[in-house]
Amino acid sequence: MKVRVDVMLKNGVLDPQGEAVRHALGSLGFDGVEGVRQGKVIELDVADGTDEATIKDMCEKLLANTVIESYAIHMD
Repeated sequence: MKVRVDVMLKNGVLDPQGEAVRHALGSLGFDGVEGVRQGKVIELDVADGTDEATIKDMCEKLLANTVIESYAIHMD
């Protein structure tokens, strides 16, 4: 079974990578980009029947730093 976990910095946490991308887009002539938030996507191939609680436990223990990041689980 495929699982996708989207991890993003929480609102209010500075995102220097996102700011660098925003600046670079402006330098390339893409005007009007007022903000960029950069995150990560983690794809897992887990055994059929793996429940969302197990995936959440993975996120809480390793995949996301829950102090500064939020995550969303997408199970197919």
